[in-house]
Amino acid sequence: MNRGNAGAGETDEGTLLGRREGLLSRRSFLVGASALGLAGCATSDGMSLAEASRVYGPVPDEKFPIPAIDVSKVDPKYFRRTVRYDTKEAPGTIIVDPGNYYVYRIEEDGNATRYGANVGRDGFRWSGDAYVGRKSEWATWTPPAAMIKRQPEAAKWARGMPGGLDNPLGARTLHLYQNGAYTLYTIYASLDAESIGNGITSGCVGLLTQDMMHLYDRTPVKTKVVVLPA
Repeated sequence: MNRGNAGAGETDEGTLLGRREGLLSRRSFLVGASALGLAGCATSDGMSLAEASRVYGPVPDEKFPIPAIDVSKVDPKYFRRTVRYDTKEAPGTIIVDPGNYYVYRIEEDGNATRYGANVGRDGFRWSGDAYVGRKSEWATWTPPAAMIKRQPEAAKWARGMPGGLDNPLGARTLHLYQNGAYTLYTIYASLDAESIGNGITSGCVGLLTQDMMHLYDRTPVKTKVVVLPA
């Protein structure tokens, strides 16, 4: 693995403590009447905004009810879709393309499910092969020592932040391992629509929560993960 920073597994300070503030207050838990007016607006990728509002709608039956994503704040090219993808990797493999802010799950017949993502910011990106060593729902998040040193206010979570909507790991997390050891890098769930298509983390990869749940359900432990050079 080629790493750009030893403080793996962190999110940028602004992401951790700033971007989530007011997140739920800015979004309605229900896809309201405004979404109904989007029915005829097709994106360049073929998904209408009304369809995106359904795909990224609320998930009320979760342990912590998940609000709808404000799809108006996501570039339509990052909406989930099936695309052609030529690779020698086996179906089920996850390929992260940080340079283009995409995550692919390889399917049969030369196809892949493509998700928009946020990735590591400049100087914190990495590349190499890993695998899913474990999976978590509503995981506890513990800030690395390097983050606490740089951002002392994170010290209150030194023993772990319980799962919940404000937890940086979100509703679902794939923990990445190499040679039996946890790398501290993850693929995690994000409610922050504006983060998709941006480099904001210290090496972790975030998908919109509804996309992450879709990927998580189809990804067993030991799945290979390939992170391409940025």
